[in-house]
Amino acid sequence: MSAGKALAPGCVIHGPGDLRVEDVPVPRPGPGEALVAVRYGGVCGSDLHYWRHGGVGDFRLREPMLLGHEVVGTVVAYGSPDTPGPAAGTSVAVHPATPCGVCPECEDGRRNVCRDTRYLGSAARFPHVQGGFAARIVVPAEQLRALPAGLDPRRGALAEPLSVALHAVRRAGDLAGRHVLVTGAGPIGCLVVAAAKAAGAAHVTVTDLLPAALEYARAVGADTLVRADDPGDSGWPVEVDAAIEASGVAAGLDTCLRLVRRGGVVVQLGMLPPGQSPFAGNLLVSREIELRGAFRFDGEFDDALLLLAAEPAFDALVGAVVPVRDTASAFELAADRSRSCKVLLDFGAAPAV
Repeated sequence: MSAGKALAPGCVIHGPGDLRVEDVPVPRPGPGEALVAVRYGGVCGSDLHYWRHGGVGDFRLREPMLLGHEVVGTVVAYGSPDTPGPAAGTSVAVHPATPCGVCPECEDGRRNVCRDTRYLGSAARFPHVQGGFAARIVVPAEQLRALPAGLDPRRGALAEPLSVALHAVRRAGDLAGRHVLVTGAGPIGCLVVAAAKAAGAAHVTVTDLLPAALEYARAVGADTLVRADDPGDSGWPVEVDAAIEASGVAAGLDTCLRLVRRGGVVVQLGMLPPGQSPFAGNLLVSREIELRGAFRFDGEFDDALLLLAAEPAFDALVGAVVPVRDTASAFELAADRSRSCKVLLDFGAAPAV
């Protein structure tokens, strides 16, 4: 694709602590591509990692990159008139992944772990895949999903993280009638709570260090809230059927392994720090626990949109909507879990092409 002469605001990360709102060229869609006017973008934990540390896990910044992969907006135009997709003017969510389609993982139906995928706002490959935090972006038309009727775009901006949660819940197996433990009540953890309840879980216990975070979990269906730093909290379960670790810290994984029943399933969803992480591996053997990873998602994106359209309780997770020119304050707010859950950037009315 080639760049046009018009400019639009975008959020560009240059290195640790160096996040800038810059006027970036408005791209022009090529064959099979669509130009989208972004309205809202959700600030994700990975965006915060790039901002704070210059990378996520083993993925390190090597060049300036537009952040963002949780975006909704409106179709502006296609690169060619015969490109299939929602009509111009349609409100859409953008699926952020473009799997290669030919690697062994893709051929095995596990496109979420494609070894050559392109993911919006990711430094996993070089040149980096530029993200969706710009007033105008170009994406493959096949990544567009029309918002279901009645779904407010603000709530629709939760589609990507909810898809992550749905995938993790499915990795846990059949949860109908089960007691599920979720460690970590950040945005992803809260969405795991909602996904587990939607999957039929009879009881969901959530742990976190922050009372404010636990209250967000309550708003989307958590049955029991536990202070993770209080071993005397009466809410601690004796054992659970399945556990999903959503905090991204080794202590959370240790808690899951110690509380899940013999023969139970633990899903590691939170991204642990690079390198080695200590955990009670002996319990995997003596209790025959299954430890499964969960990474991103695939077809769950469409299911997430339907669930969002059906459940207004998700609105409680959107703690703030901040104009894009105030991105610095939005990231500060998103990083403070005592004051917010999900923070959205508002790109407002995009400039004309």
